[in-house]
Amino acid sequence: MPGPRHPDKKAVVVGLYGVPGSGKSFLIKYLKTELGQDSFAFYDGSEVIATVVPGGLNAFQKLEEKEKEHWREVAIDKIGKECTESGKVGVVAGHFMFWDEEEEVGHKVCTQHDLDTFTHILYLDELAKYVVNHRQEDATRSRPSVSEAHIDRWKVSEKTELQRLCRDHRILFSPVSGRGSPQPLTKRVSMLLQDFSHHTEEYNLSRAESKLDEVLARQGQVETVMVMDADRTLAAVDTGKIFWERVCKVGGPLADVDTDKEFWEGFCKGEGPLKALFSGPLGYSYTAFRQAVLLYEETADDASFDGFCEQVASEVTMHPEFVSLLHLVAKQEHVGAIVVTCGLRRVWEKVLKQVGLSETVSVIGGERITDGFVVTAAVKAALVARLQDVHHVYVWAFGDSQLDLEMLSKADQAIVVTGEEESRSKTMDTALKLAIDDGLQARQALLPSNATPRLDINTLPLIQLAEPEFLESVLRRRLQVLHATERNATKLMMATMRDAKASGPVLRRAHQRVGWYLATEFLTDLIGIEEYKVQHVQGHFISAHRLLHEQKTSIVALMRGGEPMALGINDAFPLAMFLHASCPDDVKFHHLQHQSTVVLVDSVVNSGKTVMDFVQHIRKLHDAIRIVIVAGVVQAQSIFGGNLKPLGRCKDISLVALRLSDNKFTGSGTTDTGNRLYNTTHLV
Repeated sequence: MPGPRHPDKKAVVVGLYGVPGSGKSFLIKYLKTELGQDSFAFYDGSEVIATVVPGGLNAFQKLEEKEKEHWREVAIDKIGKECTESGKVGVVAGHFMFWDEEEEVGHKVCTQHDLDTFTHILYLDELAKYVVNHRQEDATRSRPSVSEAHIDRWKVSEKTELQRLCRDHRILFSPVSGRGSPQPLTKRVSMLLQDFSHHTEEYNLSRAESKLDEVLARQGQVETVMVMDADRTLAAVDTGKIFWERVCKVGGPLADVDTDKEFWEGFCKGEGPLKALFSGPLGYSYTAFRQAVLLYEETADDASFDGFCEQVASEVTMHPEFVSLLHLVAKQEHVGAIVVTCGLRRVWEKVLKQVGLSETVSVIGGERITDGFVVTAAVKAALVARLQDVHHVYVWAFGDSQLDLEMLSKADQAIVVTGEEESRSKTMDTALKLAIDDGLQARQALLPSNATPRLDINTLPLIQLAEPEFLESVLRRRLQVLHATERNATKLMMATMRDAKASGPVLRRAHQRVGWYLATEFLTDLIGIEEYKVQHVQGHFISAHRLLHEQKTSIVALMRGGEPMALGINDAFPLAMFLHASCPDDVKFHHLQHQSTVVLVDSVVNSGKTVMDFVQHIRKLHDAIRIVIVAGVVQAQSIFGGNLKPLGRCKDISLVALRLSDNKFTGSGTTDTGNRLYNTTHLV
């Protein structure tokens, strides 16, 4: 709930407007009871003016218009100050304009201070016939009679002007109506006020991140995640545009009544309300996307909204290349896929269901107040960063527009989806070129395949989503893990290592043999070999082979359990530097300087924390050196869900093991490998 605010932070103050007789006073009374006054402060604008004007409301009414404007400003400033100091959300019932029926135009009384204070404005958009009835039946005050036609004209003028002013002043605006019934109106306004009370850009991001965490928890221990934009990426269409075409085609939310046609026609003119919103002063800001949610909310209740989404989804055909790719990903336990959309989550969930992908591809998006968040360009980028930094996964990002550039720049691999020229973003090329100049490394996929490439193929190289090389790069394990778990040679070597009677020199020789075996069997493939000349016994020189850059290889024995195995590796690579290390700080910069590979050797890797500490230390000293971790036994959990999982995002790191184990047993005392290797079990 709201609390005391930072003095520099603007208080949340909600203006409650509507023509006289629309029910503002009744609504304020209800909200005081429903929401209480611990976190909300309710104001009647006229009453506040009466408290600040010497002589009260009667004196105010006799003033010249310029003086009235001054006292209105004083009143709203007082409200803003009180809300800032208390941390409460202000709800202010007031008037936007007064308009006698015989006058040609209304007289606006909303001041610049109102627009500077309000963060949100709710407009009570009751049908004219109900307003006329309310005015006639109001026993508390005398109101002049007006026609329904005048009320309609008054409302259209207020809503049209408020919509413009709110966007110019970054105020969220929403008409609300109970269609003559107080219950749905009060319930809806209460829900909106509670949302307004806590929804900030920071809160928005935290909700989106929580949603991402939920999705990752369902997807299991993935190493790679594909993050995809939706509209004009997964399919050639803009589903938001189709949605509003369908809504406007049936006459909008007021199709069942013969009123507000003028406002609704203006609402739907051009390319629809979303185009007008995002091309206006708010741009593609957090506030703009929140305003888009309010547009969806005012247009349809949840059931009707779902029906429109169903219609839109039925008109969407996904690119077959993405359908095939996502079905392939669905078969992989270590690769996940998430659609992150600034558009309509519900539409894309339905589209994915149509192609049999709804169980394996999650959609993150905000379209209704109940979603709790909206997706902006910054949110997309932050979710990619969270996948990398918190969940330690390798991220492929796919997008088509400027809204995707931050996300693409954050990702490990970026793919720009290039559609046909007549339907793709017209402003993307310039922004994309600037992003590439600023360091973005991306490739482009032409969908359909005959589309004209963006920029040029040297600046933005082409890839095909179905080509084997691309698929292999997406689906491969990120941390290269080589092991000999099921080999017969392993079974022979493990016999001595697992024998409780084996210790001391016998066990050290067994570990040394394992080191030599892993070096010759796996490290030579990982690192490569090179030719050099040796003298044959018959006197002439012949070609021989050794480890590639063997003299530039550092073997680090993690003491004390790693020493015997490291010595075995050194037997295979005698030119390599050998180093004992009891802790990461034992590895100095000069041990790595001019070296190309460092081999970290331990006998057993349980949680992986020790190895991870060494890796992080070495990367701080030398961020480009290749690292190979070698061990006799590695707990599989440490790689795929434990301390070693972040290695999946690192360059030039591999792991070699004689055996991967699902057994989470960690030796200690007499069962500790180090104690067995050096006959120190009696010391524990």
